[in-house]
Amino acid sequence: MPFPLSVEQKQTAFWVAVWLAFLLLLITLGPVLTPFLAAAIIAYALNPGVDRIDHLRVGKLDVPRPLAVVIVMVLFFSAIAALVLIVVPVLQTEVPLLQAQIPAFLAKLNDLLAPKLQEMGIKVRLDSAGIKLMAAKQLATSGDEIWSAVLASARVGGTAVLGWIATLVLIPVVLFYLLLDWHPMLARIADAVPRRFIIRTMSMAEEVDTLLAQYLRGQLLVMLVLAVYYSTGLMIAGFDVALPVGIITGLLVFIPYLGFGLGLILALIAAVLQFTDWSGVLWVAGIYGLGQVLEGFFLTPRLVGERIGLNPLAVIFALLAFGQLFGFVGVLLALPASAILMVAFKHLRRHYLSSSFYNA
Repeated sequence: MPFPLSVEQKQTAFWVAVWLAFLLLLITLGPVLTPFLAAAIIAYALNPGVDRIDHLRVGKLDVPRPLAVVIVMVLFFSAIAALVLIVVPVLQTEVPLLQAQIPAFLAKLNDLLAPKLQEMGIKVRLDSAGIKLMAAKQLATSGDEIWSAVLASARVGGTAVLGWIATLVLIPVVLFYLLLDWHPMLARIADAVPRRFIIRTMSMAEEVDTLLAQYLRGQLLVMLVLAVYYSTGLMIAGFDVALPVGIITGLLVFIPYLGFGLGLILALIAAVLQFTDWSGVLWVAGIYGLGQVLEGFFLTPRLVGERIGLNPLAVIFALLAFGQLFGFVGVLLALPASAILMVAFKHLRRHYLSSSFYNA
């Protein structure tokens, strides 16, 4: 005969079900939440600056918080614009140089691979003329299929572009209101926590805040140092695209593994297109290998701290999981969110080891 549930147990079951339904709703609305998650991440990073300006006094007047929010947002987006203005003109100058080197690269590739392909009975030229001929034949034989694929891609791409435009427009708006209402919003969240859990919850929140603050400050320093290192190293090696590739590699370090891999691929492409021998590839291997050692054994432990350290398999899983749930912003969110989950798991494990269920 089942035991009747008490009123407290019924209330607990009801609110657990409500929160699980809310979590399921958030997962379902993952793509829609992208601008809100991005704005929340930026707001968390910018809020200390807003608080500092908000507490300033100009003469006998306090700086109002809306003005402090506007000042910080203008500085933040000005920094992003300055970065774009640095990288884009360099790319506009260097990309045509790389394009001019593509025929020489194709000719070299043809001299290397064409004889081996002919031995296998495959007659093909891998220079620019041969590739144009193959493309023309393919277009002639499967034009309808390619046209259908292009139209489908255009529809999907157009929808994606509209989504990105909407996201970019929404982020500043959401960011403004989050920064404006940051402390009342946190107070409302704290008020929603059951009173019997409030002390433990606030303790965990303070621990997570310390961890994330350490992560954000340290990660920004790591990105700056590595951007300078890769740009300088590639410049010494004589790369024409040293500045944009170095800056991109350094700034993408905040995406574990993926950022470094993309920067390495860009540098290898530049090496193959620019250098006539293997010296460029060897330079890239040395610069990026030393960069990994510098980041893994010195910069990250010293500036970010080992408290944020996660197992590489856990990092890869977090990237895939959060990317599946929230798209590109989920990838950005993966590492700090994993740190939060790590704090929660540590407290849960401590509670489990001290429970009667474990010790009985």
